[in-house]
Amino acid sequence: MQSNPVLEAFGNAKTVRNNNSSRFGKFVVIQFDKHGRISGAAIRTYLLERSRVCQISDPERNYHCFYHLCAAPPEEIERYKLGNPKSFHYLNQSNCLELLDVNDAQYYLATRRAMDIVGISEKEQEAIFRVVAAILHLGNIDFAKGEEVDSSVLKDDKAKFHLQMTSELLMCDPHALEDALFSRDGLAKTIYSRLFDWLVNKINFSIGQDPNSKSTIGVLDIYGFESFKTNSFEQFCINFTNEKLQQHFNQHVFKMEQEEYSKEGIDWSYIEFIDNQDVLDLIEKDGSTSAHINATGVSTAY
Repeated sequence: MQSNPVLEAFGNAKTVRNNNSSRFGKFVVIQFDKHGRISGAAIRTYLLERSRVCQISDPERNYHCFYHLCAAPPEEIERYKLGNPKSFHYLNQSNCLELLDVNDAQYYLATRRAMDIVGISEKEQEAIFRVVAAILHLGNIDFAKGEEVDSSVLKDDKAKFHLQMTSELLMCDPHALEDALFSRDGLAKTIYSRLFDWLVNKINFSIGQDPNSKSTIGVLDIYGFESFKTNSFEQFCINFTNEKLQQHFNQHVFKMEQEEYSKEGIDWSYIEFIDNQDVLDLIEKDGSTSAHINATGVSTAY
């Protein structure tokens, strides 16, 4: 149960519709032994909303963990050279920095306690939040046009400070990091995504899985349709997944059931429903964009 606060801190965010919206798909497999007792479990995650790390719309927020860390005890704020969330580019794109009746400082401590319970050591916890702090500093590194054609340089002393802090927190050479920062936002998204994957693997190891289990129950929790001011391939994949799930539901609950009623001669009132199969065919049939993407992915994956 204590895995939930950890996953929520790093995978949930405030959206227009929900103050604690999961921004990733989660499939939980619960395993049972021959006596019907729970013997293990596993969590699989899908489609973490990577773009949220670098881009948020008003009045939404970034992932909870960033605000939790900015409200950490003073000694940790000093260690990571943090401060008010409004001073960080990845957080101040929205005017929503605090949530009503939510104390980020208390949630930070609760997340640390949950990490203790699921077996994340003190040293690992420090590394986790060091990465979170590094991402915040990374977002504050600005560039200006260099003297040479198509070149860029650090904009000012403030950018140099955040570069130095990022390199210290990530324990890497600042000159090597500077070379990578021409794709700053891409780097931030990759770092956060890998941190999230590491957390999920750590939680799965802590929970434990039963290799002898023959009976399982699967629970799918995936977030809904997305429509932002600027939408990308990420939103396309998320919305397409939702369309597939909706069609699966329609197929089994409405279409197949009513066909069975007709075969059996059962008297019933027909239930109208939206059949979105045409939408799916348009996206995934031969000759479509997604079909070309799949073919390219298969041919170059090995």
